[in-house]
Amino acid sequence: MVKDFFVDQFLTTSEAAKKLGVSPGRVRQLVVDGRLPVVKIGRDNLIRLADLELVKDRKTGRPSNQKSDKATLSGKRTPKRREKS
Repeated sequence: MVKDFFVDQFLTTSEAAKKLGVSPGRVRQLVVDGRLPVVKIGRDNLIRLADLELVKDRKTGRPSNQKSDKATLSGKRTPKRREKS
């Protein structure tokens, strides 16, 4: 009975990745960044099902390039590179 409680409450990295719709590597990165808490048992990281709510509404994709955003907002254009002749 106690075992069933833990099995229902905790997920492996792969199971958490499937629920979040990301790769297991991305889940591991969320753990390393401190955004997703884990319980370490032996070599395994177990993630509480309730803790998935902490990262469910995260921004997706790569961070924007700050230089490009500022240039676009200020109306400045970045010069094109000239091809070598």
